Amino acid sequence: MARYSRITGTGSYLPPRRLTNADLAAELAAQGIETSDDWIVERTGIHARHFAAAGVCSSDLGVEAAKKALEAAGLEPVDIDLIIVATSTPDMVFPSTACILQNKLGMAGCPAFDLQAVCSGFVYALTVADALIKSGTATKALVIGAEVFSRILDFSDRTTCVLFGDGAGAVVLQASETPGILASDLHADGKHVNILCVPGGVSGGKVLGDPLLKMDGQAVFKLAVGVLESAARAALAKAYLTDADIDWLIPHQANIRIMQSTAKKLKVPLEKLIITVDQHGNTSAASIPLALDTAVRSGKIKKGDTLMLEGVGGGFTWGAVLLNY
Repeated sequence: MARYSRITGTGSYLPPRRLTNADLAAELAAQGIETSDDWIVERTGIHARHFAAAGVCSSDLGVEAAKKALEAAGLEPVDIDLIIVATSTPDMVFPSTACILQNKLGMAGCPAFDLQAVCSGFVYALTVADALIKSGTATKALVIGAEVFSRILDFSDRTTCVLFGDGAGAVVLQASETPGILASDLHADGKHVNILCVPGGVSGGKVLGDPLLKMDGQAVFKLAVGVLESAARAALAKAYLTDADIDWLIPHQANIRIMQSTAKKLKVPLEKLIITVDQHGNTSAASIPLALDTAVRSGKIKKGDTLMLEGVGGGFTWGAVLLNY
């Protein structure tokens, strides 16, 4: 009998501190940096974002999202036999945020590791978990995207610091006799490293290079729209489906213009585009599971719906996962 994987529970968590564009503009003005709500909304579609308090790490946010996903799936932490955390802002250099999160959930024994593909991280992690379940290596997996991007922002650069937020999203992926994950398509091209990166590292107890985010926004935009369409179409082809079969498009929540452009290319009506970037900002690897959970809990997404998840991020990485919810 064929073995598949299905999402059986979703969860998400946002740190309590919410900053509207006006709040952020006021903080930046105190540093001599000018911006405004109109300027941010016009270029990005973002109205607000959440920032974690000092001392709160990606694992803390991920634990809360994981608990909600487990509750939705009707499971306990002890039932899980695989943890994958997609993050670009780990708690430590090592051990992995997944191992730290595992301990915070009161678990032990199952494999736990981080996956680093920046904003494509959740799509990559979901694909890996699906493969491990199909192979029989795992049966019930926690797949989490968790980020504290506020820690790596350059608040003297108004073109980037207004874009990002903190948060976490999680799903429980379980073995199933019926298909859930239908197809995936993953890619990377390292020649684009410099258009979106944090060009710093740690050596000898010191930070080498620049530990803050750098982005060429125009270059990212031009690349993102094309590769998101191609990955989505590749995933559809692998599942022998077409644009018309997509019930909901859940892209990485980076920029409303990129999201809307991708929807139009895929002929997905804008009312079938899940949008949370307006309230969450860009939460990198957390953005897709955050948006998924928001749409599930609001009642938009229902059992049996066909979802297209797609992400693009620094690396340059991109990919798509087509699934039946």
